[in-house]
Amino acid sequence: MISDTLRIREISPADNAQLARVIRTVLVEHQVPKIGTTYADPILDSLYEYYNKAKAAYFVVENKDKIIGGGGIIGLEAHDGNVCELQKMYFLKEARGLGMGTKMLECCLDRAEKEGYDFCYLETMPYMKNALKLYAKWGFEYLEAPMGNTGHYSCTVWMLKKLRQ
Repeated sequence: MISDTLRIREISPADNAQLARVIRTVLVEHQVPKIGTTYADPILDSLYEYYNKAKAAYFVVENKDKIIGGGGIIGLEAHDGNVCELQKMYFLKEARGLGMGTKMLECCLDRAEKEGYDFCYLETMPYMKNALKLYAKWGFEYLEAPMGNTGHYSCTVWMLKKLRQ
């Protein structure tokens, strides 16, 4: 059940440091490798600037002025198709089990469709079981190999969802 103190909104410049801490905290909690994953992304400390461009968006989950999660979309790097990538969707423990993953995914996919993307791609880890269930429920299908060039060579699960019929 979603609390009335939780809200999803677009990222602002003031969110950068707090959001980078949230993402790193979740990655360490799940023992995700620090190399070849989001943890090592050079843009992790400046997500507002990274997503502040055409056909991109990043949303944060806020609870009483505290960032407790986020997720975004941007065009898939080094890929010729009309594909966006679902990126950096992570939630602190206090945000889990409240339906925020579903709400965030809905926000991201709605924006991807509004931006005119045909497909949404994602990469994750095989032990992120709850995330995998959520993605499958929303129509993401497993791929046998990665698409584009995300630099996340430690991520070994690749999924794709068709956005438009």
